[in-house]
Amino acid sequence: MRWSEQAVDTEKASALPGLARLNNLITSVTTPEFAGVTFHEVVAKSALNRVPGGDSALPFGWTINPYRGCSHACVYCFARPTHEYLDLDGGDDFDRQIVVKVNVAEVLARELHRPTWQHHPVALGTNTDPYQRAEGRYRLMPGIIAALADSGTPFSILTKGTLLRRDLALLAEAAQHVPVDLAMSVAIYDDDLQQSVEPGTPTTAARLATVSAARDLGLSCSVFMMPVLPYLTDGLDHLHAALAAVRDSGASSVMYSALHLKPGVKEWWFSWLDREHPELVPKYRALYAHGTYAPTGYRSWLAARLRPLLREYGLEKGRADPSTGSMRSAALDDSARSLRLMGLNGRGTGAGTGIGTGAGTATGADVDTRPAGPPRALIAHELPGGARSTQPRLF
Repeated sequence: MRWSEQAVDTEKASALPGLARLNNLITSVTTPEFAGVTFHEVVAKSALNRVPGGDSALPFGWTINPYRGCSHACVYCFARPTHEYLDLDGGDDFDRQIVVKVNVAEVLARELHRPTWQHHPVALGTNTDPYQRAEGRYRLMPGIIAALADSGTPFSILTKGTLLRRDLALLAEAAQHVPVDLAMSVAIYDDDLQQSVEPGTPTTAARLATVSAARDLGLSCSVFMMPVLPYLTDGLDHLHAALAAVRDSGASSVMYSALHLKPGVKEWWFSWLDREHPELVPKYRALYAHGTYAPTGYRSWLAARLRPLLREYGLEKGRADPSTGSMRSAALDDSARSLRLMGLNGRGTGAGTGIGTGAGTATGADVDTRPAGPPRALIAHELPGGARSTQPRLF
């Protein structure tokens, strides 16, 4: 077996009460290739998650989360509190206890081929990263991509993972049948700061190289410069360097937003800040004294600084989305185009594209073996001006 020295421990769930209560937990797995990380394999009951509030506030109404938890270990990740619903903590457990929905592609294919499915846009990467390190082991995304394309469903992927490159050919094929929207999350352009704040992620240079690789295959890819960190990444020197690098990568546009710190994330962020930049603690406490979001004054200041720079670097493209204050996804804004491509009128299932999942066997390049550090995902309804969701659906 490729995963030598693998340990399967079905009893480990007894130490994780929230997981132990799940009747769909299969095994808990550790491997030397992913030191410090435990994978909890579960059988998913469903794959598609309805976005609370419907389609009015977002350019997509449905999401898919193949994983829960994220070994990217971004200190600022707003999804950290979701682990608490499993009686896990939003700190180290979020980074190291990863729930894997091993049958998600098969369940998704069945859901998408129901006569009632209306081919609504679907988003991946809104909660935890679909191309985190676990994907190198479990290879769930090729099946998900094929199921979406085969059913005529437009979709978007937001990731920090360079493992996206493995599936670019599959995505280029899918884009011949449905609108496909790609975005790379690259918030920090100082290498030392990036490795401190996002210790489990690929480097900024590697992520931008992935953007270029997507462009070379004819795929448009935007960059999410989120979050902008007050006093750390909002200086002009950093912003000029960032936007120049993004422009040179061939990215289509940039979306940005200031850091927001919801309960459960704020404590983790301040722990890091006190350790790495204690001089900034008073400033952050003042800035976030009254809630999750930076004050309106700061956000207005940041917009006034960034918008002219986006124009200067040719990265302000697309149509402004009033629900998020950002550029609306071109692919997800055009679900009707997907139906036309598939020869559908919103009724029935896709004619079938024949898109396969054979992206090849995982190789060493597919597996990031760096130890996990002490996430990220930026969804529009978590941004200032968007509707906030209630407790997320887990399975």
